Amino acid sequence: MLTLLDQLDKGTLWRSPGGIHPPEVKFLSNATPIGQLPLASTYLVPVPQVGENCTLAVKVGDSVLKGTPLTQGTSIWHLPVHAPTSGTIVAIEPRASNHASALPVNTCVIAADGKDTWCELVQNQLDDLSHQQIVDKVRSAGIAGMGGAAFPTHIKLNPVSEIDLVIINGVECEPYISADDRLMREYSQDILAGIGIIHRLLTPKRIVIAIEDNKPEAAKAMQAAVSQCGLPAGSIRVTVIPTKYPSGGEKQLIQIITGREVPSGAIPAKLGIVVHNVGTAYAINQAVTQGKPLVERVVTVTGRNVGKPGNYWLPIGTPVDHVLTATEFTPEPDQKVIIGGPMMGHALANIQVPILKGTNCILVPSSQEIGSTPEEKACIRCGECATACPALLLPQQLFWHAKAEEYDKAASYNLKDCIECGCCSYVCPSDIPLVEYYRIAKSALKQAADEKQQAERAKQRFDARLARLEEEKLAREAKAKEASERRQASMTGTDKNAVAEAMARIAAKKAAAQAVTGESITEESSVTTTDTTEVPKGKAAVAAAIARAKAKKAAQANADGTDTNGAETDNAVTMDANDSISATDTIAQEAPLSQKDKVAAAIARAKAKKAAQQTDTAPLESTETADNTPALSADDDKKAKVAAAVARAKAKKAAQQAETAASDIEVSNTEISVSDVNDAEAIKKAKVAAAVARAKAKKAAQQAETNAENGLNQTTTPAVDSAANVHADVNADAETAVNAAATDIEVSNADVSVNDAEAIKKAKVAAAVARAKAKKTAAASAESKTDAEIESVDEIQTEANVASPSIAATLDTATTEADAVLPSVGSTAEPIETAPLSSDELKKARIAATIAKAKAKKAALAQEANASSDSSVTND
Repeated sequence: MLTLLDQLDKGTLWRSPGGIHPPEVKFLSNATPIGQLPLASTYLVPVPQVGENCTLAVKVGDSVLKGTPLTQGTSIWHLPVHAPTSGTIVAIEPRASNHASALPVNTCVIAADGKDTWCELVQNQLDDLSHQQIVDKVRSAGIAGMGGAAFPTHIKLNPVSEIDLVIINGVECEPYISADDRLMREYSQDILAGIGIIHRLLTPKRIVIAIEDNKPEAAKAMQAAVSQCGLPAGSIRVTVIPTKYPSGGEKQLIQIITGREVPSGAIPAKLGIVVHNVGTAYAINQAVTQGKPLVERVVTVTGRNVGKPGNYWLPIGTPVDHVLTATEFTPEPDQKVIIGGPMMGHALANIQVPILKGTNCILVPSSQEIGSTPEEKACIRCGECATACPALLLPQQLFWHAKAEEYDKAASYNLKDCIECGCCSYVCPSDIPLVEYYRIAKSALKQAADEKQQAERAKQRFDARLARLEEEKLAREAKAKEASERRQASMTGTDKNAVAEAMARIAAKKAAAQAVTGESITEESSVTTTDTTEVPKGKAAVAAAIARAKAKKAAQANADGTDTNGAETDNAVTMDANDSISATDTIAQEAPLSQKDKVAAAIARAKAKKAAQQTDTAPLESTETADNTPALSADDDKKAKVAAAVARAKAKKAAQQAETAASDIEVSNTEISVSDVNDAEAIKKAKVAAAVARAKAKKAAQQAETNAENGLNQTTTPAVDSAANVHADVNADAETAVNAAATDIEVSNADVSVNDAEAIKKAKVAAAVARAKAKKTAAASAESKTDAEIESVDEIQTEANVASPSIAATLDTATTEADAVLPSVGSTAEPIETAPLSSDELKKARIAATIAKAKAKKAALAQEANASSDSSVTND
């Protein structure tokens, strides 16, 4: 069995699938030698042309020579771009690209000086260079594949795997292009020199120069050059292959020469094969031996509308319009200018675009050559496209998915293996531009891949940033820890104690701030609820006994209405009070009480004693005068003044009772809800509520006093009736004040422990007791006699001295006012003089009463101001 090498030596060829035979028009350009065109005034050099990640090496205003590098970069895929002629950089700006889309790309605009002066070139002997130096020279020269793909040549010259076969592609299968044909005819020796450099770098077993049989002159020239080259005999040969389009494709040519098929997604190097174009071999020789970078190439300018068709050496960056002008271009209406051949080329939207490294042809066909673009019709599913496809794809499926923008499905049918040869479009009877659909789909897939790659890079940068921040954080923490350990190691005992004390103070301040601002309401509520339920049984029993006694006493007072029953009411109230006191004492004996419990019990006993003393006072008979009495007697005048003074004292007494009730309720509920609870916020609210209640009670007392004084000034009615009216007003005002105070206290105490239903119930009971006591006091004082009332005032003052110095001072003021108004009234046992007063004496008495009223009002206002000040301080 013959090996592959043996078959190559015998010239065995294989048939490639698909392909077409379009009419050839090479004769328009291949009959004349390669020529030169005049220099253009301006050159447009896009940067970069091949690869990415490059930086400009020049700036606007710089003078450059022919061959001066314009870019530099470190990426393996980057190829530098060089100045095509000498001149000045006049602009670096976006210009239209040599692409079907004409999208702008960054471009160096060079104004040529017309001298075309080369930069300094370094010539080398091939034997003096190492393999890596040769590869570096090829790369620095910016050499890319000259067959149209423009793949970086230095990558192919430095493969990772062993290469057995090198194919030099001289097929040039496009029907109009003849650039490689003329290059092989005229520069065969230079091409063979470049092939020798490739052989030195890759050391393949065989080198095959493939040329189509429609180029017999080129084949003869290359065969002559091979016989004269210094390569080992039998290692290189020229092979002529049949003419068929697209035999010049890399994978198709490999299949024709070797019979092997390159797998989908793979490169020929995996099969041990490398393919280079004849133009690339010529450029390699120029770069390595002459030191010339790739700044010009052979371009075929052809078509019926070109006056001078042929092949020309064109500098990279030469504007297309300059080339057409120099070749006597005569445009037609709707003239097309095509870059590349008629099969794989693309029409330009703007001819102010440059020649690139991969540009091998400028085609300007006439209307008879190419005709007008036919209208696209519906696919008839004839299958001609699949027959003509040289890559054995399914063009119809690719078309449907590309047209529906289902690019992922199109990719699943190996869209990337399409070489865009145009055979399918050429044979399609429906004139469907299939290749255009494939190009759009490829562009969309490439854009999606680029976006995905950018996103992946961004994610990697983000992850790297997070890792860096975390490392910096750990480093700072470690550094701080080391510094702390060093400080602790150097600390003395005194320093450590100072630090501990400072930390304790900070913790205390933080806890106090949280308690004041209420930052932990849920925790406080839970603490209040829990601690309230854990109140000792002895305290709860004391509070319950006091509440029962008050309720019983209030119920009996409401049932009796007035003190008309005399002894029965007194006895009942006395018994209730005694029962309350005895019950309190009994509970106190049964359970050990704390200091707060003892205070609550003492308050309950004092209140019971006060109620008993009030019921012991005998009611006085009402004094009435004739309705038709024209003037008041001295006795009546004195009685009226006494009644007014007593009314004022009773009003203050009612206020004192309201204040006492408020204090009792406050103490009781505070003990029930917040005793043994270190809740500063709840205690503060309870104190504020109590202060507000006291202020309201004092205000009601002042209002009642004013009403009593107004009743005294009404002289059109009898004195006794006036006093009775004043009594009624005072009692009503006092009752209103007590009710309001009790309600406020009830609401305030409910706020202290909202979650404690038992505490709320007890607060309501205490408020009801306070209202009942106020009603009872008002009823009893309305029917009592003057002496008994004055005595009661004295007793209240005596108790107030024990309970509150401020209350005692208030009652002292009221007693003093009464003594000033009634100097002759010493006690209830003294008889009242009945001698009538003169007009002067009566006038003086009224003046004295007015002065007393003013003093009493002033004292009440002062007390109110003090109470408001106390409330404000408590709130703060």
